[in-house]
Amino acid sequence: MNRREILGAGAALTAAAIAGPVLAAEADRFTVEVQGQGPDVILIPGLSSSREIWAPTAKALEGRYRVHVVQVAGFAGAPTAGNAEGKVAAGVAEGLAGYIQAKGLKKPAVIGHSMGGSIGMMLAARHPDLVGKLMVVDMFPNLAVAFFGPTATPETITKNAAMFRQRIEGAPQEQFVAQQTQTIATMVLTESARPAIVGHALASDRQVAGRSMEELLTTDLSPELPKITAPTTVLWAWNKASPAPAAVFGGWYQAAYTPLKGAKVVRIDDSAHFIMVDQPAKFMAEVETFLAG
Repeated sequence: MNRREILGAGAALTAAAIAGPVLAAEADRFTVEVQGQGPDVILIPGLSSSREIWAPTAKALEGRYRVHVVQVAGFAGAPTAGNAEGKVAAGVAEGLAGYIQAKGLKKPAVIGHSMGGSIGMMLAARHPDLVGKLMVVDMFPNLAVAFFGPTATPETITKNAAMFRQRIEGAPQEQFVAQQTQTIATMVLTESARPAIVGHALASDRQVAGRSMEELLTTDLSPELPKITAPTTVLWAWNKASPAPAAVFGGWYQAAYTPLKGAKVVRIDDSAHFIMVDQPAKFMAEVETFLAG
């Protein structure tokens, strides 16, 4: 059976008693829906995404694993709660550390898509004793390189990231709908799946989404990768509309994750950013291999 566990003050106090302080603002940065029994697996969605994106994955796993499906506050219609201010990804990562401790989870596997992958990297790097395995789905440790190129200066990155935030927060509604529709069309090849994903983005709090995007673009996790001790798999998507040939794109990913010793970097063809949607069979095969390893 499914049960919803809303992280509140009680969870924060419990986590603090077990393993040090957890900031109150971090205690309600997300909610968790738990299903199944067995070894623990945490699924983290991306920016402006709903936990619904993980529904097929959770259903496939729940007979053999206890699956913890995260919903980030402020995304896909969820109340903004603790994400009304501050860094969202970093706050969720710290909150998840408290959640793992409070619930007594033993080295859970963590799978994160996009921003969820960044959150997973933060969690595994900053609390390496808490994560058993890590899968990052289509995300660079330094997203600014993908958006602005490897020669962009810190000043350029800061300026452009602020522009992205302002565009998300301040665009007139009609323009924002058009932007999201166009963006999702490049991120999801499966046309029938696009309306729901666009709906999740439109239902998200724009200030939370804007600050999250700015945070991702101004956060370089590359120096933290050597701190990750959990076996790590990175999935990346490629299709004929990708901005570079597969060999070039693959070289970027391999180089990006070089600081993470032993990282397994896997290409998924004929897919856009939402690999679990565009190539569900290939995605689940990689997940099964990852969890069994």
